[in-house]
Amino acid sequence: MLTPLGLTPSFGFGDRLGLATPGHIAAVKGTKFAPIFAQQSVRENTRTGRTPQQVMNDARRAVEAAGWEAPWGADADHLKTVDDLPPFVKAGYTFYTVDPGEHVDNAADRDRLSVLQEKVKGFNWDELPSIYLENPVERGFGVFEHDSLLRAVVKYGKAIRHATGMYQHLAQFMDGFDFEVSVDETDSPTTALEHYFIANELSRAGVRFTSLAPRFIGRFEKGVDYIGDLAALDVELARHAAVTAHFGTYKLSLHSGSDKFSVYPLMVKHWGERLHVKTAGTSYLEALRSLAMVEPALFKQILALGLQRYPIDRASYHVSAEVEKVPGDLELPAYLDHFDAREVLHVTFGSALAQFGDEIQAALVRHNQVYTANLLRHFRKHLDLLG
Repeated sequence: MLTPLGLTPSFGFGDRLGLATPGHIAAVKGTKFAPIFAQQSVRENTRTGRTPQQVMNDARRAVEAAGWEAPWGADADHLKTVDDLPPFVKAGYTFYTVDPGEHVDNAADRDRLSVLQEKVKGFNWDELPSIYLENPVERGFGVFEHDSLLRAVVKYGKAIRHATGMYQHLAQFMDGFDFEVSVDETDSPTTALEHYFIANELSRAGVRFTSLAPRFIGRFEKGVDYIGDLAALDVELARHAAVTAHFGTYKLSLHSGSDKFSVYPLMVKHWGERLHVKTAGTSYLEALRSLAMVEPALFKQILALGLQRYPIDRASYHVSAEVEKVPGDLELPAYLDHFDAREVLHVTFGSALAQFGDEIQAALVRHNQVYTANLLRHFRKHLDLLG
């Protein structure tokens, strides 16, 4: 049943090819997670040449063919403007992820006090000190002082306004939906105290959000494990968990959640079942793994194109792979287990589909059992670690 999922622990399966849902169903069956089978961003739809309706139709066909009767969701991912909303609303999506990252002022972390005081003009600064500075109580995530509150307002104030406007616009067209606010694709990490400010201001504005995706410390790059100090992340996640416990009304969302195997135990430790994990490109990488196993000539063409296109296609992603570090002599499918090769292949999917889309689709249809088996193995590893 396609429906909002609320606070049920959930897992998003992005499917850039429209062929992965059978494998996703096999992997999530019998787990505690409510799945999101249709999940695509405007950026991904642009690069794959698919529409929100096509993404929904592909997921529905697989759900019906499998006889899946449990709740499932459809995520309109990383929406940036109100103009992005209509095709997803028309197609019946149940989960709307708003990305106001372009309105986050990353410089606020470094600005001088005089600059912050100038930037805060236009915000409701006069009323905020009485809310955040009078009679502060330490709840496990710190307390605001004048300067830290000023920075939080400048850094996230416009983003909160934008997300609120998106919510209000969406609420005019729909009665029940999951709403997520994502600030994960920004240059500056979200402190636990800033997380509290965002959640509290959204709540004060009447935004009923199901989940929130902060920008955590370290690097959550595409299709590879966490890069950073896990001990420091453990401490930081505990502070963020204290914020969510304070409100008790939403889940924490982990974006770029693909393959973050070292982080999953920490997520479970601190959030238990109040979590949403979002994956996307890792299903495409398993498609390429399948091609490397059964259509090696096609895979080699895709890899060669990826190495050529990576310097351009990487521009809209937070990735650190280097073309020079991709070996030229790995046995197939070992490229899918190599850090730099995975990121190169991941972010060049649009170029690959533009040039080889028909061949990729046809090959995966011919070898659908291989693809489904690879997806089952790969996502069971994710879901088992998440409990």
